[in-house]
Amino acid sequence: MNKPKSAKRSSPAKPRSAPKTIDAYLAGVPEPAHTTLQKVRAAIRSALPPSATETISYKIPAFRHGEVVIWFAAFAKHCSLFPTGRIIAMFKDDLKPYTVSKGTIQFSTNKPLPASLIKKMVKARLAQIATKQRR
Repeated sequence: MNKPKSAKRSSPAKPRSAPKTIDAYLAGVPEPAHTTLQKVRAAIRSALPPSATETISYKIPAFRHGEVVIWFAAFAKHCSLFPTGRIIAMFKDDLKPYTVSKGTIQFSTNKPLPASLIKKMVKARLAQIATKQRR
């Protein structure tokens, strides 16, 4: 008895390994999100002390200065910035044009966050970290 031919099965996709650097992460991000996140990265970097380092945390780009200061990432239909819930609460009026949740700011690639706002949030986050360390 012949068995009916089943549909051709493809082998499971190899899991993409987590990037080890921000450059490696961004290499896998398509345009226009790639350019948008490069601008976000530059704005963050310009507000941080030179001793701050780039890292990957939770499989997404982040900047660390003693502890993680801020994260950012690309998704299928938007980009996100993760400055922590307290920082989002501090800047809630400035963030009204964007989709915001407890710890996330979502923005489209054609309406990114202004660099000046990103810098203010980074500086506020640095102040928050410094206050915690003094306790």
